[in-house]
Amino acid sequence: MNFDQGNPVVVLCAAGMAIEGEAEKARQLFEQAWDARTDDYDASIAAHFLARHQPSAERRVHWNALAARHAEAVTDGRTDQFKASLYLNLADALLVAGEHAAARDALATAQSHVGALPDDGYRTFVQRGLAGIERRLPETRDA
Repeated sequence: MNFDQGNPVVVLCAAGMAIEGEAEKARQLFEQAWDARTDDYDASIAAHFLARHQPSAERRVHWNALAARHAEAVTDGRTDQFKASLYLNLADALLVAGEHAAARDALATAQSHVGALPDDGYRTFVQRGLAGIERRLPETRDA
């Protein structure tokens, strides 16, 4: 995937990723990215990284859902190649939060976006993640 290396949100998120071993400092950079967002594209990226540094499953669900919602609002194709990953993360957060039916829905949405990924190692990585979620989901649907 190609990200605009001159985009301030991308720059802040890349800096945060580089120091994720220092969770608090990384989270601060991701919060700065959120504050610097100028459109839905920026918001989807910043929310994705903020989701990774939340103290509870519910907060992870919130930020992952926000990332997906903002990605869906982008109509020029810039988010097409990361929707599968965003929905994968949302499905995982929902599964951890015990929201199995919603996790299944997010998983199905993620699977529907895999075709937008180039046939490479990243696509394989996302597909493995999706298979892992599918294995972890209980057999029966929530009532």
